[in-house]
Amino acid sequence: MKKVLTLLLVGVLALTFSACGKTDTNQTSNQPAQTESGEITIAGSTSVQPISEALAEAFMVKYPNIKVSVQGGGSSAGIKAAQEATADIGASSRELKSEENGLTETVICKDGIAIAVNSANAVKDLSIEQIMKIYSGAITNWKDVGGADQTINVVTREDGSGTRGAFEELVMGKDNPISDKALVQNSTGAVKASVASDPNAIGYISLASLDETVKAVTVEGVQVSADNIVNGTYKISRPFLYLTKEAPAGAVKTYMDYVMSAEGQSIIEKEGLVLVK
Repeated sequence: MKKVLTLLLVGVLALTFSACGKTDTNQTSNQPAQTESGEITIAGSTSVQPISEALAEAFMVKYPNIKVSVQGGGSSAGIKAAQEATADIGASSRELKSEENGLTETVICKDGIAIAVNSANAVKDLSIEQIMKIYSGAITNWKDVGGADQTINVVTREDGSGTRGAFEELVMGKDNPISDKALVQNSTGAVKASVASDPNAIGYISLASLDETVKAVTVEGVQVSADNIVNGTYKISRPFLYLTKEAPAGAVKTYMDYVMSAEGQSIIEKEGLVLVK
């Protein structure tokens, strides 16, 4: 009798432990991933900043033990921060110059540079040559490009801005500097606000920052859009880069892998940027 009771007790205990093991496995599979911990700082391009913030927010839900802080400062500042390791990840919205090589570079997506005018402006299309002449100061009146008889108020970004660097490379060329009469703003948001408040202003901003407060003109008949950047018909586009001093490791690699995953790329696509995968 005692032997039978002992066997029954052993069986009950075995079943209990087995059930507990299955419950723990199911709970673990439903919990956020917590295999890494630490802090990550991202600094640089103000054009990349909004998408970095969206990615960081979603990433921290999935990896609650890793804190991601996102800062601006401009592309040149981001490149320098990566070189000096004062930030874990530097963000740039332009290609690296030859003297900036040596960093580990990841293209997280591509972006178009929209040529923005005030919503009340009658001009709908500009050629790259016309844009270059407006920014160099060779064209100063809207009537010369099909608009009203009004002085063009040119708005540009500061030196060191990745958006400005890409604009100078793609539109201005080496021999056509931006006029020193242009109003200089230190962020994409400030350029957009200047154009939105001035009927005679023109500026250039990230496609991802484009909204109903300003109007994007077509460039040589082509609308700025993700599809037209992919097919190559919209010519004013540039990469968004994440830069690290060494190959990503630890929490930084976990974050970079997330950005390039299907989930991360879907967030990028929702923000209006162009996927690289």
